[in-house]
Amino acid sequence: GKKLYFDKRLSRDGTISCATCHAPEKGWTDQAPVSTGIKGQKGGISAPTVLNSAYMGLQFWDGRAASLEEQAKGPIENPVEMGSTHKLTVDRLKTIKGYAPLFKKAFGDEEIDIERVAKAIATFERTVLTGNAPYDKWQAGDKKAMSASDVRGFNLFHGKANCAICHDGFNFSNSDFHNIGVGMQAKEPNVGRYAQTKNENHIGAFKTPTLRNLKYTAPYMHDGSEATLETVVEYYNKGGFANPHLDGRMKPLGLTEQEKKDLVAFMNALNGDPVAVKFPKMPK
Repeated sequence: GKKLYFDKRLSRDGTISCATCHAPEKGWTDQAPVSTGIKGQKGGISAPTVLNSAYMGLQFWDGRAASLEEQAKGPIENPVEMGSTHKLTVDRLKTIKGYAPLFKKAFGDEEIDIERVAKAIATFERTVLTGNAPYDKWQAGDKKAMSASDVRGFNLFHGKANCAICHDGFNFSNSDFHNIGVGMQAKEPNVGRYAQTKNENHIGAFKTPTLRNLKYTAPYMHDGSEATLETVVEYYNKGGFANPHLDGRMKPLGLTEQEKKDLVAFMNALNGDPVAVKFPKMPK
């Protein structure tokens, strides 16, 4: 799975791998507002981090994949991403002799098909988990692990700022979909979850991302429109961008300058060590 994740031969012209847009050294994203795929084509959305994707229910910003396995199959056939087909990719992998024994070791025989390719990639992705952050140490009883500002931010997060209503649990995401107004000022805004459900309540709604390791995953929001955590906090403080489908819980927060700083401090306390992996030796 790790080898497949880094293998550019999954794409039609051998230029794009999963790691191209979800790079370990870039917080498992590409740190760009939108991703660049095959032949320099620009996608329409910011690449979400692979970090803790194992804990998410549905995958992609709009939740169109029910599992990591299903998600892994999508980019291969996306004309803007890898621009290939499942058959073409599988046929190419079958010509790479070094993969046969690896598939046999993992699955019991040398058969290669798209389901096994997706399962292998997804299994590797489930190992990409965030490490021990100051917040975790603080929760475990080390009261010196977070500063006074961090603790004030924690209280704001669960109180006045009301962040925890969506960013809850150990992964700081409810895995649900919300319209917070991002991108809705566009002439033809991305409809988000609505494209999958046709439920008008989902127009402009996108999945709540994890807040773990934000230090490594800028820019923020599904369209990469916010460059820093400070501007993200300011966006929420203003109550988002008004539109007919805005989540009713999006209200101006009335935060003071110190409270804004404390919120950012707390979110930085969710940063663990970078989750790095060594580039694998590719099968030939």
